[in-house]
Amino acid sequence: MPALIGILTVSDRVSRGEYPDEGGPAIREYLAEVLASPWTPREMVVADDTHAIASAIQKLAADGCCLVVTTGGTGPAPRDVTPEATEQVCAKILPGFGELMRQVSLVHVPTAILSRQTAGVCGGALVVNLPGRPKSIRACLDAVFPAIPYCIDLIHTGQTNPPRLDTVPERMRAFRPQ
Repeated sequence: MPALIGILTVSDRVSRGEYPDEGGPAIREYLAEVLASPWTPREMVVADDTHAIASAIQKLAADGCCLVVTTGGTGPAPRDVTPEATEQVCAKILPGFGELMRQVSLVHVPTAILSRQTAGVCGGALVVNLPGRPKSIRACLDAVFPAIPYCIDLIHTGQTNPPRLDTVPERMRAFRPQ
């Protein structure tokens, strides 16, 4: 059975139809490039609203997504509340994801220190917050994705038929200890 992966775009303008979604498609294209195992996307768009974001993350996790990747709402502006919503619904926070994404982004742009990406575990899903720009999404995913398949393995320890994500080895090697 294909793994379910949630792709959540957080943007007032995209949710109102005023602006095309660039982040969600960038994530979908990235996953199609690096994943060798079958997967099915579950895509949603919500406004920059803590309750809407938290509800969407919970819904995607409850629907069986093993990974929920968000894009947008991670900056310091008053409406940027994706990290707060993520922390609200996650039982465990994994700050190393955000630390590495900021470190990698700083090589390209000094304003990366303003980003507040984080990650956590909501039900059976790993939730990873990404920035909204496609180029930044790619850089951040290249940095953290090698750890994502093993993290999902750990989240589903002891379960029968757990989801498994395998990467295209020529593109990226996922780390799994022997």
